[in-house]
Amino acid sequence: MSEVPHFVLYEHAAGYALMKVKEFEDAGLIVQEVDAAHADGYKFSQIIELASFDPFKNTEAALENCNSISEGLAHPDLTNFLQKSLPKKKKHVVLGINDSKLAGSLTEAFPDLKLVFGGVITEILRGTRVHFERLAKNLPHHSLSKAQLSLGHSYSRSKVKFDVHRVDNMVIQSIALLDQLDKDINLFGMRIREWYSYHYPELFRLAPDQYKYARLAVAILDRNKMSENENLENEILEILDNDTEKTAQIIEAARTSMGMDISDLDLENIKRFAARVSSLMEYRGQLHEYIKDRMDHCAPSLSALIGEQVGARLISHAGSLTNLAKYPASTVQILGAEKALFRALKTRSNTPKYGLLFHSSFIGKAGTKNKGRVSRYLANKCSIAARVDCFSDTPVSTYGEFLRQQVEDRLEYFTSGTVPKKNIDVMKEAEEAAVEVKEKVVKKKKKAAKKAKRLAEEAAGATGAEAEVDEDAPKPKKKKKSKAGDE
Repeated sequence: MSEVPHFVLYEHAAGYALMKVKEFEDAGLIVQEVDAAHADGYKFSQIIELASFDPFKNTEAALENCNSISEGLAHPDLTNFLQKSLPKKKKHVVLGINDSKLAGSLTEAFPDLKLVFGGVITEILRGTRVHFERLAKNLPHHSLSKAQLSLGHSYSRSKVKFDVHRVDNMVIQSIALLDQLDKDINLFGMRIREWYSYHYPELFRLAPDQYKYARLAVAILDRNKMSENENLENEILEILDNDTEKTAQIIEAARTSMGMDISDLDLENIKRFAARVSSLMEYRGQLHEYIKDRMDHCAPSLSALIGEQVGARLISHAGSLTNLAKYPASTVQILGAEKALFRALKTRSNTPKYGLLFHSSFIGKAGTKNKGRVSRYLANKCSIAARVDCFSDTPVSTYGEFLRQQVEDRLEYFTSGTVPKKNIDVMKEAEEAAVEVKEKVVKKKKKAAKKAKRLAEEAAGATGAEAEVDEDAPKPKKKKKSKAGDE
């Protein structure tokens, strides 16, 4: 049972409040009293009363104090408030606080003060939060709610500030869209193949690639009217990357095809659908380049190690790059195979060796006996790369390139027995190589910032010049009405 406090510190959005607690002989009695008085404000005010209140000067001061409290640090405003409000002799004073992290910094400021937390303190603060308007009668109640709303918005804004080039949310959404596009393109590609095969079934075998098939279907369309399009052969050559032999086969097969005739209306709908499918495939390629660019800014080492797609899927499955960096290597290894893991634990069978890492090229290169070893080693390197990307000020791909070389050396060791370098030696080399790359990246960022600043100043100057021209322009004079017209 915790000791009965003389005072309790309550942090409100408007300021710090020091609540005085009624004296009790036994700690068990106060617990019963507080529990009984939670629902009744009058009873609670008989146990707890407001001893002192120190409002924050402005919103900035409130945000600064809020950040300090959340990090477990005693702000100078808080120490000054306690110095003024608590008795001068603090040797036998017991102060109740909400957060145990704050106790360390307050102990340094007040060595004689005894601090308690948890137990009845939590219940007292819960009741104070509910009945604070009744306890603090002299304070304007309408401003208390506004202060809470303002501080909440300010604190949230300060916490979500991020570097736009390192945001991983865009990577998570993009890789999810890419996976969905792959499924849709595969489904739509099969649909266009089945639909157009009624008219030209031989093209299914001659053009196995879905993108080329969709473009060929749009180009050929009605095989009976191929002779009307003089530029058809050139179009097919362009689609097939100047493969003359394949082009001749497609044209010859179209002339002797066993397919049925289709009306112009059906062909027009096939053309529209095939054009949509081909545009989706083109957008898929653009999206892949976008993910590659985002990963180079967000997680360059992880991208250099296992590729942008597998790296993006790991980040997406973990929820964020920070979460992935916090995971141990054993969790990274089976990330994406949770169902198989729990099924194996339930049935007491073998646990999975890999999850999303299976899509990495290293697992395919490894022999059957060594796939588990390579997966475990690769997960270890992925964990290191994620932490380097997450917690470094200027992330570069140098560490990922060295880690990739380590994995390749390990594969070589499994096949030929060549002993690879020690990890500590490789990391020293990577650190030395990364220094020059980081300097180049910093210089590039400074140049880009200067260029953006110059462009902004030029744009502002141009806007100001236009405004001056508008002011100097003579205003049109109003025509006076003639007296004759008035008469």
